Amino acid sequence: MVEKLFFGEGKNIEFKREIPPKHEKFLKDIIAFSNSTGGKVILGIEDKTNLVYGIGETNPFKLSDDISNMISDACTPQIISYITIQTLEEKTVLIIDIPPGNFRPYYLKSLGKEASAYIRINGTSRPADARMLQELELEGQHIYYDSMQEIGMEYQEKQALELCAIMKQLALESCKTEDERAEVKDLTIEKLEDMGLLCKVGRDYAPTHAFHLMTENKVRFAKIQCALFKGTDRDIFIDRKEFKGPIYEQIQEAYQFVLRHINRGAEFEGVVRRDIYELPVLAIREAIVNAVTHRSYLDDSCIQVSVFDDRMEVLSPGRLYGGLDIETALSGKSKCRNAAISEAFYYIGIIEAWGTGLGRIRKSCREYGLKEPVIEEFGDGFRVIFFRKIEKETGKKKEVAPIKATKPPENPTRWMGRLLKGFARS
Repeated sequence: MVEKLFFGEGKNIEFKREIPPKHEKFLKDIIAFSNSTGGKVILGIEDKTNLVYGIGETNPFKLSDDISNMISDACTPQIISYITIQTLEEKTVLIIDIPPGNFRPYYLKSLGKEASAYIRINGTSRPADARMLQELELEGQHIYYDSMQEIGMEYQEKQALELCAIMKQLALESCKTEDERAEVKDLTIEKLEDMGLLCKVGRDYAPTHAFHLMTENKVRFAKIQCALFKGTDRDIFIDRKEFKGPIYEQIQEAYQFVLRHINRGAEFEGVVRRDIYELPVLAIREAIVNAVTHRSYLDDSCIQVSVFDDRMEVLSPGRLYGGLDIETALSGKSKCRNAAISEAFYYIGIIEAWGTGLGRIRKSCREYGLKEPVIEEFGDGFRVIFFRKIEKETGKKKEVAPIKATKPPENPTRWMGRLLKGFARS
């Protein structure tokens, strides 16, 4: 009996004893891997029992050619496959390796993309729904949704200049030295266009989705839902809030919500007291910033930040983008789903580096002596779970002084800028 882990990650492995008479059942996994993070179909192994049967007396080289032709003839756009022959338990099996595709969506010519653009979710191949299909189409055309025109929103120069002023003030407030402040450039209408916050329709400017999200933000699902639960289940609410409005403000509000509901201790250096939270605040910031920056704004779900007795969770809509898998993302590689939002956050100082945020989350938790956080795709979303410390002797959460919310100064850009310091891009 062969374990799927022998060939790599289980959810990206599919065993097939043989090619079924209806080739569509075989090809849907090939298509799903192309539309997702890639994977391997192992021909000659029974899926339910994991028993190795091999391909029998069939010529493996001819079978490889037949499979390549089948994929080429039935699927569109053209799917790249790498087929190798391997001996396992003295039997011959074929390994069909499918990398993530660059020209999505892939589908069966005979059925059309609405019916046969499969994706991989939790180890199974399923047809993409309308929302996912739209995202695949944008990926395949290398178009960023947040940089597209916000239909129905009119361009107002005054509003654009106000955004320029707010973003520059936030950028200045996030600087740590005078040299950094001197490096902050003025924002102009043209720069907003370069970032993707504005676009040109003919000769006129028009706001993009990103501009809308950074200003009025009337999208009903582009918000953060925060909740404190009693116990370890989503049964009883103790506190809950919904944060709307400009997305950069939502980050701060969600972050403050978490600080109000996790424990705080203290350490002393001489006569100086320093507050220590039970969870690393930089990691909390990273997770919330990552959710807002990289979520799918095509998905009609909200970001959810949940605090339980034993853990804290940040769940954002949309899987990893562009065929990126968890292992690769944790290694530091990043693919940008929302280029305009990323550019705006980089200028403000909310994000500082590319592809390093997930690594910093794990490092911060290690330095705190916490259990390693769970970073995973969860259905159609992405989830980060932080584990709170539990006393071994009693099984109860450690009792320390709760944090009190700090009332921000009157100038919103000053308090926002200070509290955005240290934010980093994942």
